[in-house]
Amino acid sequence: MIRFLPASFFAWCHDSAISEWINTSVWAFAIIETFHILALTVLLGTVVALDLRMLGIRSYRQSTAELAQELMPFTVAALVVLIVTGIPMFMSQAIRYSQSVSFLVKMTLLVLTIAFHFTIYRNVTMANGDVRGRIGRLAASLSLMCWFGVALAGRGIAFLP
Repeated sequence: MIRFLPASFFAWCHDSAISEWINTSVWAFAIIETFHILALTVLLGTVVALDLRMLGIRSYRQSTAELAQELMPFTVAALVVLIVTGIPMFMSQAIRYSQSVSFLVKMTLLVLTIAFHFTIYRNVTMANGDVRGRIGRLAASLSLMCWFGVALAGRGIAFLP
């Protein structure tokens, strides 16, 4: 597998105090993973609600921009929790993840999705008026594919090499 980081980085992560604590604790990984999955659920909920609005499937009283503004704090908070919980989860299994194609796909998709979400997608959702044209539908469709791709690739880490 192609690595973007040296093997020594993965070994350092795996040998860290955080990794040792998680790997020796009975409940640490399960608790961290629970918060990770709850944050993913909140993030996907906010994204799906806004994307359904942009696709014209779900109607809300607010405009797309108002709904985006209202959901943004929840989306950002969920993303922060995902990152904060994802780092120790990664560190506890860093050497295994360094060999995982699913992990590489998840991290690549995550970086691209975050970049898309906070640039193009944000500009489209914050536009004045309702976004229901081709651009809005395209942005919503890409958003759904990207975020669910990240979630599915993450799930694949447990089952695929």
